[in-house]
Amino acid sequence: MTTMTPGSPKPMLDRVRYPADLRNFSTEQLKQLADELRRETIEAVSITGGHLGASLGVVELTVALHHVFDTPHDRLIWDVGHQTYPHKILTGRRERIRTLRQGGGLSGFVRRSESDYDAFGTAHSSTSISAGLGMAVARDLKGETRHVVCVIGDGAMSAGMAYEAMNNAGAMKSRLIVILNDNDMSIAPPVGAMSAYLSRILSGRSYTGLREVAARMAKRFPRPFERTAKRAEEIAKSILTGGTLFELMGFYYVGPIDGHNLDHLLPVLRNVREAEDAVGPILVHVVTQKGKGYPPAEKAADKYHGVSTFNVVTGEQARPAAGPPSYTKVFANALIAEAERDPAIVAITAAMPAGTGLDLFQKRFPHRTFDVGIAEQHAVTFAAGMACEGLKPFVAIYSTFLQRAYDQVVHDVALQNLPVRFAMDRAGLVGADGATHAGSFDIAYLGCVPNMVLMAAADEAELVHMVATAAAHDAGPIAFRYPRGEGVGVPLPERGEVLPIGKGRIIREGTTVAILSYGARLQECLKAADELAARGLSTTVADARFAKPLDRALIHRLAREHEVLITIEEGAIGGFGSFVLHELAHAGLLETGLKVRPMVLPDLFIDHDKPSAQYEKAGLNARHIVATALAALGRDVAAQPARA
Repeated sequence: MTTMTPGSPKPMLDRVRYPADLRNFSTEQLKQLADELRRETIEAVSITGGHLGASLGVVELTVALHHVFDTPHDRLIWDVGHQTYPHKILTGRRERIRTLRQGGGLSGFVRRSESDYDAFGTAHSSTSISAGLGMAVARDLKGETRHVVCVIGDGAMSAGMAYEAMNNAGAMKSRLIVILNDNDMSIAPPVGAMSAYLSRILSGRSYTGLREVAARMAKRFPRPFERTAKRAEEIAKSILTGGTLFELMGFYYVGPIDGHNLDHLLPVLRNVREAEDAVGPILVHVVTQKGKGYPPAEKAADKYHGVSTFNVVTGEQARPAAGPPSYTKVFANALIAEAERDPAIVAITAAMPAGTGLDLFQKRFPHRTFDVGIAEQHAVTFAAGMACEGLKPFVAIYSTFLQRAYDQVVHDVALQNLPVRFAMDRAGLVGADGATHAGSFDIAYLGCVPNMVLMAAADEAELVHMVATAAAHDAGPIAFRYPRGEGVGVPLPERGEVLPIGKGRIIREGTTVAILSYGARLQECLKAADELAARGLSTTVADARFAKPLDRALIHRLAREHEVLITIEEGAIGGFGSFVLHELAHAGLLETGLKVRPMVLPDLFIDHDKPSAQYEKAGLNARHIVATALAALGRDVAAQPARA
């Protein structure tokens, strides 16, 4: 919390509960508010962890936007949501900010159900301009008067969706304001007093009015002269501002301006707010610095993009107790080992080299690693092109982000039966990032695609084998999924084994209950088997390894030799369990008295929490498996197990 020394004035932040409270502040008061807001953000995230760097980079911009615009009547849309912690503090959520990303607390992203000031839910990037344009068109059709402001980062601008939206907005001439938060791309000339002066002039009514008059005059001249005049204006303006690209897309460009200087920001935003409708969509180019105002984050922006809890004074982040390596690191090392032996292996990431472990691969093979930016659709088709020419591309993308490239997976890869390898990190529930980042649907959405082979790693050793299997598989597309976080601590093989396609394995033999696991719930299945054994129920545990093709022989054997067959997966309905039921039905094994119980993620979006709590809510822990087996057998679930 912001503190006061005796005799000092009341902190500005204590005077703000909602944005309306800061609308009458002077520029100097707003500067003080920004300083206090930055300290509050640092202190809160030091306790909760989260996305610190991006939020610190937009403190002044957040203050300026809420001061100039009448939110929530004016719609303010934050792309991605990593940068919205200061926004949350200013919009009635300061008292809860230390619950950020905790169970039952504030979301780490923008969420409509959380506040009227969250105009649109954003956690996957590059959606803000499309949503904003939709709101602007709705406003116009309803005859309403409000501004729509979209804040999008330079990274998110690498996605095609952002340009599709800009192209549409520019063609429609809709009244829309886009703030480009440029904190990494360096697409601008140096920012300073002259640039700020030009931005103020270019955004003012005098210039915009003169520009409109000149445009109308040019239309009265022959077409070649009009085109020449327009082009001359754009070239002259781009020399000063660098905005030709956005102008060509139909946006009126203003900038670049220093996003940390309120003396520059405020007059430009006021001019933009008051601009005539004839101007059409406006793009304001703001240059900021990730981690601004907190030296450790300024020096290492990558390490402070997403942080664990940390010491505010030293910046040192809390380190978890030493344990097994993460699945992400195991994948990276396994892929490096395969690439050492096979020069055809290449790796592709969509702006997530560290998150997918490909930063390690890149250090070893810099010319065989490709970061295509936030462009999952391009990443998949790019890989398809590589596969056409005999390379062995591994596309490493979180399960939830691969959803963005589904058409490319189907049309450009599977339809042509190209051997593209999909490494799907963050499969299943993911903890603090919540529903927007959960890998819940890939089993279902890939399992229905012809030519696709699907694998799921039960532990880190299995992941090593699956990397080797994917590297060796040239018959078509293949995908393997693995969870977030640490492995279970099993020994890792020196080299991955190429698994026979479509074959599972028996882990433990039994006679009454069969548990068929697909993926990382295997340890919970083994715990459940122990509990069932204590109750006198002999239990088989099997690891399917493959959802497609299914191990039909294994499934038939389990069905014939047991009274109950339970399938379990970290995925939504329509996935592995559905495939097994389909196989059993066609094999006539459902008429034998077999009791089949598929266990899947429930039909709801599960909020952020600790993973253990999420799986408890999902009903996929050992005790739920035991209860499912007992209920299927008509046994008393509440009865205590027999003890030796």
